[in-house]
Amino acid sequence: MTATITDHDAHAIRRAMRTGERQRKWRAFFLVAPLALFLLIIFVIPIGSLFQRAVENPEVIATLPKTLASLKGWDGKTIPADAAYAALAADLTHSKGSSAAGGLARRLNYEIPGYRSLVFKTIRHMPLTAPDGKALTDAEIRDQLVAIDKSWSQVPFWQAIASNDTAYSPYYLLASLDLKQNAQGQVVRAPAGTSAFLDIFGRTFLISAIVTVLTLILGFPLAYWITSLSKRRANLAIICILIPFWTSVLVRIAAWIVLLQREGLVNKALMNMGITDAPLALLFNRVGVYIAMTHILLPFMILPLYSVMQSVPNTYQRAAISLGSHPFAAFWRVYVPQTYPGIGAGTLLVFIIAIGYYITPALLGGASDQMISYYVAYFTNQTINWGMASALGFLLLLGTLLLYSLYRRLSGRELGLG
Repeated sequence: MTATITDHDAHAIRRAMRTGERQRKWRAFFLVAPLALFLLIIFVIPIGSLFQRAVENPEVIATLPKTLASLKGWDGKTIPADAAYAALAADLTHSKGSSAAGGLARRLNYEIPGYRSLVFKTIRHMPLTAPDGKALTDAEIRDQLVAIDKSWSQVPFWQAIASNDTAYSPYYLLASLDLKQNAQGQVVRAPAGTSAFLDIFGRTFLISAIVTVLTLILGFPLAYWITSLSKRRANLAIICILIPFWTSVLVRIAAWIVLLQREGLVNKALMNMGITDAPLALLFNRVGVYIAMTHILLPFMILPLYSVMQSVPNTYQRAAISLGSHPFAAFWRVYVPQTYPGIGAGTLLVFIIAIGYYITPALLGGASDQMISYYVAYFTNQTINWGMASALGFLLLLGTLLLYSLYRRLSGRELGLG
C-alpha cells in the first residue's frame, strides 16, 4: 500500500522547512551579532570618525558667516566690495573673547603663514568706532582695517577666506599628499619646501620593507632550525622567543640605547675583536632604528613561519634528494614553496606593524629617520591639528589596506584561487 502526499501535506512540509530555515538564519545572526557589533564599535565607527575629521572644515564657516555671505559672487581676483570689510569687522567683533577666534586663526594660518597674527591683531581693535561716535560707513571700515594691517588690501588673504565656504574640504587630505587647491579650485602641487609628506610616506614604507626583509632573513633559518629539534627543545626555543613579549617596548629600546652607544657593549666588542678601530655611529641614525625594530618584530616573523613549517613533511625533500637532486636545490624548489603561506603571513604581519611604529624611530633615530606616525603624534599633541593628524592616519590606513588587498590577490593566484 503506497501513501500519497496531498496538497495540504506538501504545504505543511514547505512551511516547516521555511520555519526551520528561518530559525537557522536567526540562530546564525545571534551568533555573529556580538562580533559584528564589536567590529562596528571598535573598527568601523573610529575609521569613519577618522575620515570625518580629515575632511571637516568648520572654523571659517562658523566664525565668519557674514563675511562668506558677502563674498558670494566675488571674482576672487580684485579687492572685494566695502560690504565684505563691514561683514568681516562684524564677525570678528562677535568672535572677540571666544574660543572660535583661536580656531579661525589657526585654520587660516594653514593657508597663509602669518594669518594667525593678522587675525588676533585685528580682533584687538574690535569694535571699530568713529572719532565722533557716529556709525561708520563701509568705506570707513575698510580704511580702518587696512590701517590696522595692509594685508587686508591684498587679494590672497581674502581668497583664503572665500575658499573655506563649505563645512567639508579636501584641504588636509591634499596637504598630506603635498597638494593644494589654487584660487580657481584646481588641485596643484604645493610649493617646494612647504611640505614633504610624500617623502615621509616613502621613508615609512622603505624602513618597514627593509625591517621586514631583515626579519625574514633572520627568522626563516631560525624557524627551520626549531622544526628540526625535538618537541621538548622546540617548546623551550619558542618560550625563549616569546620572552621579549613580556618586556615593555620602552625597556627594550632603553637596553638598545645602552648597547649601541659609543661606549656601549656592541662597540666595545667590535673594537676588542679588531673589526673596527673606532666606535661606530649606531645611535640616532637609521642603523639603530633597523636594529631595534628588527629585534622587536622578529617574533612576529618566526611564529607564522614555524607554524607552517611544522606541517611540511620532510619526506618530500628527502625524496627529491634520493632522485638525484642537489640538497640545496631540493630545499629551494621543494621545501621553500611549501612555506609560502608562512612567509606571506609573517611579512604582512611585520610590515603592517612596522609602518605604524612611532616610539622606536623617535628614540633611536635622527630627524631624517622619523616615520609618519611621529607626525601624526606631532599634529595631535603639539599643534592640536586634528584634521591633519586624521588625514595622515587615514592615508596610512588606506595604504595598508591596499597592500593587504594586493597580498590577498597575489596569494590567491599563487594558490590557484584567483
